[in-house]
Amino acid sequence: MSKPLKLGNLNVSNPKVWVVIGIGVAGIVILTETHRRRRRRARILEREDFGAFIERLELLPFPQPPPPAARQSLSGLTFAVKDIFDVKGYVTGFGNADWKRTHEVAETTAVVVTALLKHGATCVGKTVMDELAFGITGENMHYGIPTNPQMPSHIPGGSSSGSAVAVAAELVDFALGTDTIGCVRTPASFCGILGFRPSHGAVSMIGVLPNSQSLDTVGWFARDPSILHRVGHVLLQLHQVEPRRSRRFIFAEDFFQLSKVPKQKTVYVVCKVIENLSGYQPPKHMNFGEYIASNVSSLKGFREQSTNLKNGISTLKALSSVMVSLQRYEFKTNHGEWVKSVKPRLGPDVSDRVLAAVNSTPENIKTLYKVRAEMRAALHSLLKDDGILVVPTIADSPLKLNLKKGLSAEFLDRAFALTSIATMSGCCQVSIPLGKHDDCPISVSFLATHGADKFLLDTVLDVYSSLQEQASIMSHSFPLPDINGDMDTSELLKEKGNAAFKGRQWNKAVNYYSEAIKLNGTNATYYCNRAAAYLELGCFQQAEEDCSKAISLDKKNVKAYLRRGTARESLICYKESLQDFKHALVLEPQNKVANLAEKRLRKLMS
Repeated sequence: MSKPLKLGNLNVSNPKVWVVIGIGVAGIVILTETHRRRRRRARILEREDFGAFIERLELLPFPQPPPPAARQSLSGLTFAVKDIFDVKGYVTGFGNADWKRTHEVAETTAVVVTALLKHGATCVGKTVMDELAFGITGENMHYGIPTNPQMPSHIPGGSSSGSAVAVAAELVDFALGTDTIGCVRTPASFCGILGFRPSHGAVSMIGVLPNSQSLDTVGWFARDPSILHRVGHVLLQLHQVEPRRSRRFIFAEDFFQLSKVPKQKTVYVVCKVIENLSGYQPPKHMNFGEYIASNVSSLKGFREQSTNLKNGISTLKALSSVMVSLQRYEFKTNHGEWVKSVKPRLGPDVSDRVLAAVNSTPENIKTLYKVRAEMRAALHSLLKDDGILVVPTIADSPLKLNLKKGLSAEFLDRAFALTSIATMSGCCQVSIPLGKHDDCPISVSFLATHGADKFLLDTVLDVYSSLQEQASIMSHSFPLPDINGDMDTSELLKEKGNAAFKGRQWNKAVNYYSEAIKLNGTNATYYCNRAAAYLELGCFQQAEEDCSKAISLDKKNVKAYLRRGTARESLICYKESLQDFKHALVLEPQNKVANLAEKRLRKLMS
């Protein structure tokens, strides 16, 4: 009978023992290193994906025609799709784990995805989105937040966040999203890429989950304007060759008042490019809010009765409120029963929106649709078949990640005021990047009348390289400082400005005050007076800047605080406006204007 083997009895001088020990140790080392490398590869893969994908897959293109037939227009290109498009054999998750759990796999693939595969493109995955397509931040509590390649510590924008990030990070050549109230345009702007929202109804929505079918569109992202153009030709089924048309550019001046980006980096860039291209008429400038107020009569019942808000701004707020009401009504019709029965887990911001939709009881449904019809007619009357409206894509820079307090009312009001134009009119819109300002991506948008998608895509292809060149030039340019002059002459000009102001000649007053400032740029009264004239003209951004200058020169200038507060309220910067009125009250505790304004803003913000 053999004795049991004991470690203490091993003959360590035996070479075979060391071989066995060596093999065991080597195996442990190899196994540990393998696990380490796998974890490292997983981290690298996650980092390289920028958190853009919910699910990786591969849908190969349809068989291509053999030579000598021409290659398909999208041959060799890769794309991703938002988790709202059906793909046969996969559950369309709608960005929410509970939705995915309670729904079956798709039996067919969305029409638009099939069209892209037929034309030679390869689909590589489904991307992260705001839950139920009900957000504009890009944050998702189930699948994480895609990393904005331009600003990793800031939101990518939503709801088509993953698709925008996949393109911006160069993971794919283009990507599909959907745009209801800005869900393609916003992330395109925040991620510094091209984003196209087509005319409502121009691209098939078969196989796409609806949020609000009267507002939903399929949109797409690209870095290259030629790819944006080629994808558009496939999805819009454009084959006709049109003769070159002249183009009229119309700048919505009041919209650029809302933007925090200096106009020399947006308006000036586009104007400079137009000057140097043939077939482009001299640009025109207008107050777009006033135009809508005059041409969309159904909005009157939705406007706030605030004496402090100018007619145009009040109209834009009314239009965005109609847009939100229409979205809520249709979302409730589509998914209200599911929400009530399943009670899905939702992120805080999305939860608030979904509950507001499910609990909404709008009484004026017919009027909501009437506003939509009148908006389309108004835009067609303004733009016809050769007009392009130029607006900022979004007013604010990307917000920082993980906002515990959620989105402020003013951020949403300013964003929706801009996105509601195309959404409520059904017009096509493209967001075009124009470099950066203060390290944040900036963009402008071009809008064309409903059905003029090819015209708009052709325009982008025509002007894109010139816009990028001019934007680069402007990013390295700085305005020249004012030069002080004779004090007595400046006082005389100020008095002339005051007389013009009393005579309600606002433009003339601005000119006189401007001449006075050129001669003496250290007088706070000149800036404050010019701000008052700018307020009357509806030039709120200029008024804010003048008041800020006046305050820097005179910290106790009550009028400057009051006027800056008024300008900021009109620019939908409620928090900053409230601070100005509070500061005025500190200086003059009995000031009735400041007291009423503070109460109004507190009520509005609550």
